[in-house]
Amino acid sequence: MTTHRSQIFALSDEYIDTAARMSPMAATSLGIPGYDHLLDDFSTAHAAKEAAYSREVLAKAKAIAPIDEIDRIAKEVLIERIESGLIVYESNERFIAYSPIVNPASHIRSIFTIMPTEGDEAIANITARMNAVGAALDSWKSTIEEMHAKGLGTARRQVSVIAEQLKVHGSGNYQGFAKEIDKDGKYPALHEAAKNAEAASLKMSEWMRDVHAPRSTEVDAVGEARYAPWARYFTGANLDLRATYEWGMEDLQRINDRMYKAAEKLGLKGKSLAEVADYCENAELHRIEGTDALLKKLKDFTQEAVVALNGKYFDIDPSIAFCDARLAPEGSAAAPYYMPPSEDLSRPGTTWYPTLGHTTFNFWHIASTWYHEAVPGHHLQFATANLEKDRLSRFQRTDAWISGYGEGWALYAERFMDELGAFDEPSLELGYLAGQALRAARVVVDIGMHLGYKDYDGNVWNADSAYNLLVERALMAPDFAKSEIERYLGWPGQAISYKVGERVWMQIREDAKKRLGDKFDIKKFHNYALAIGPMGLDPLAREMQAWDGN
Repeated sequence: MTTHRSQIFALSDEYIDTAARMSPMAATSLGIPGYDHLLDDFSTAHAAKEAAYSREVLAKAKAIAPIDEIDRIAKEVLIERIESGLIVYESNERFIAYSPIVNPASHIRSIFTIMPTEGDEAIANITARMNAVGAALDSWKSTIEEMHAKGLGTARRQVSVIAEQLKVHGSGNYQGFAKEIDKDGKYPALHEAAKNAEAASLKMSEWMRDVHAPRSTEVDAVGEARYAPWARYFTGANLDLRATYEWGMEDLQRINDRMYKAAEKLGLKGKSLAEVADYCENAELHRIEGTDALLKKLKDFTQEAVVALNGKYFDIDPSIAFCDARLAPEGSAAAPYYMPPSEDLSRPGTTWYPTLGHTTFNFWHIASTWYHEAVPGHHLQFATANLEKDRLSRFQRTDAWISGYGEGWALYAERFMDELGAFDEPSLELGYLAGQALRAARVVVDIGMHLGYKDYDGNVWNADSAYNLLVERALMAPDFAKSEIERYLGWPGQAISYKVGERVWMQIREDAKKRLGDKFDIKKFHNYALAIGPMGLDPLAREMQAWDGN
């Protein structure tokens, strides 16, 4: 007797459980016990086993007849994501596309931040996992070597950045974490394991810097043949890349025009946007001193959003009303990020802020970002899906992340807060618009750099011209802009998903308003749109077209 509503739900459950056995780090992320002492195997041999299993599940899924509309969507999402993943695997893109924000070293270091740390068993798991860092990095090194032997590799820029990231991990990073969770030195094996993890990180760093970087290509761009499949993977939409690029340029200009108007409200008419950013950054109005004060502000800000939105624009379940805020580990990319709650919600959804060594912060550009990362953005999105056990399969709830859907929603969340007047204070408005400008600039420079399009001066886009655009027209801090360029060049197609996704979310909302007229209710729209679960942007537009307003 099955405990699942259908065959496709049962298959989804089996798929997640098996994937957790194959990826101990994924198991930890989901809160599945029994794997916290292990790290992933990043070798091509292991990837081949995962791909073989994915093909088995794909065949089974295609043979299942859906019992209703819920089943139909669950089946379509499972098939589309598995097929997309296999394309990335079979083309070797899975092995050669990595960036500061997405690479095995970064994933390994980050997984420790969400592990249980209290009690003997938790410390034993962390100790074992730290001792496994060397083997995990060696497995990744073997994959890099195999790809190099095939004439495939990653640009030198990415290799060098990740070598530096590993150096940071190996220079007191793991030992600092061990001291943080064992201040009294009760577990000497833990501290020895931290030293081993650091030694392994430094060894890998030196190899990437001294051996792999010199033999890597200096060419950053991947070209359209590699870029187009990634764009499809990250958006779940078939895009006209040239038209998308030109739309990005127009959108950036529209946003910049509004930025100048906001600057006038601050008495900064005639100033450059860079001068406006400098003024906002040094103003006292939204200044925060110290990391403790920053974390308190971020948590309070999120809870204020929950109170303001709940019941009027969203129905927020009490079990997901809290979203934590923590400092990102040293060596993280410059952008804040969000990590979803465990399946059972015992570990809350968490936002992470990378300080980049700073101890003074200014909230003028953080406010909009936290609507994006927390509520009503990623936290509300992920946590709501996690609660929809009757509507969404386990795969949909935990593993069907599609950047266009997810990042598009989070950017829509920022725009929705702007519509509600959250950024009426001019410097907060500029912070919001700077974020909007960044996402529009991403469309321009990501497609422009990888496909070799011409910049505003008639030259082919490159890292330098892209950097200048981010600093001058998106008000981005120089260190952040540098990190962003490295991210785009190592993660083709992902950067465009935010604005492309936001455009679809805005379109389906406006279409619903026109179609339903007086029957349209914004809270019902939001509740349904989140409950339907993640999917590609093209399927999302089709499904929401059928929404009857209830």
